Amino acid sequence: MRTALGIPAFRRLAVGYTLNELCDWMATVALAVLVYDQTGSALATATLFFSAKFLPSLLVPALAVRAERLPVGRCLAALYATEAVAFAVLSIVARDPWVPLVCALAFFDGTIAATGRAVTRSATVAVLEPEGILRQGNAVLNLGFSSMSIVGPALAGFLVAGTSVPTLIEITAVIFAICAVLMGTSRGLPAGHVDETPWLVRLRAGAAYVAAHPVVRPLVLGEALLLVLFTMASPIEIVYAKESLGGGDATYGTLLTAWGAGVIIGSLLFARVHSRPLPVLIAGSTVIIGFAYVGMAAAPSLGPAAAAAVLGGIGNGMQWVVVVTAIQEAVRDDMQARVAGFFEAIATAAPGVGFMLGGVLAQVFTPRVAFATAGLGVLIVVVLGGTLWVLRRGGRDVVALRADHPLAVIDVPLAEVGTVAMSEVAAAPTLPHVP
Repeated sequence: MRTALGIPAFRRLAVGYTLNELCDWMATVALAVLVYDQTGSALATATLFFSAKFLPSLLVPALAVRAERLPVGRCLAALYATEAVAFAVLSIVARDPWVPLVCALAFFDGTIAATGRAVTRSATVAVLEPEGILRQGNAVLNLGFSSMSIVGPALAGFLVAGTSVPTLIEITAVIFAICAVLMGTSRGLPAGHVDETPWLVRLRAGAAYVAAHPVVRPLVLGEALLLVLFTMASPIEIVYAKESLGGGDATYGTLLTAWGAGVIIGSLLFARVHSRPLPVLIAGSTVIIGFAYVGMAAAPSLGPAAAAAVLGGIGNGMQWVVVVTAIQEAVRDDMQARVAGFFEAIATAAPGVGFMLGGVLAQVFTPRVAFATAGLGVLIVVVLGGTLWVLRRGGRDVVALRADHPLAVIDVPLAEVGTVAMSEVAAAPTLPHVP
């Protein structure tokens, strides 16, 4: 990772990406507290999350396509500056909040944030792929992302308790302003693609590319399916901790801490094994998450449940970045931003389905049933994906898929990662978190 961070342009991308994630978590906590305190309604809070986390998926692909023609530094600076302005307005609104306006601003911010992540991912490929250190760079981004998914909520909770929601929002606006200056003064970032084709035509071409690509199509489809399964746990964690394990807030906090610790371990582990065959890493990390959910469903007490949560966090800390890397290495340069936009949209939209499904299963049956359904579903997808892969490959040796193989980023290897990728999809819910 030090090699990747030795490149100044990437170093700024990594800092901006990490701070963007920190701000996203701080905003999530601040706005959730704001809306719930104002309304006392779980439905209103759910509407906020729907506005900030689901609706942006409708616009991200189009914005990513429009952004691909702009110089990356200027584009990211503009995106971060826009977020700074949005939060400055939110800090004013928060003093006398009107919930529909808060939700509208959350939707606006969520759209800009997701677009920024897509632009950063595509720029990372352009900066690091020529140096042959894309996986090392992705390990850096993954570690920053995972760390902020733990630090962000904790810091936000501390600041809200010690100051106020408007103050936390103001701090978020300042951090985004710093990010804007950082990106606006960076050097060595891609200058953007020179393409006079209308953006709508380019958007359609990107969609057709995703639909026809032997690697991207199964990876994206697998991402959508597995992300639904992964995020089923998010709305039921607190119920699981209190009803299934018979604990309280401390039990819930212990489970979150255990999963978060596992995520950090998984992120560091990927940094050590990033050169291993991608199909093995994808299938292995996904299987770990599946077994973790099954283990949590069967755990009789907090100790085994926490151990399963650590295991799941390890898989979660590896899986997302492996899938992202597989897609990036398979996509040609002029399509990176478009594919990143579609992928980010899927990662933003699919959890909404998982949240609803997990909540319904927990309500109709029990949280244990929801965890078991998610875990077994993940394992079934891995088995089916692996079977299809073997059938398509005719049983050829997986060693050919190593990163240093001449075909590792073209055609055969990663194309087959696609099917295995039905067993992948990252990030998870509040337990697992989607980078």
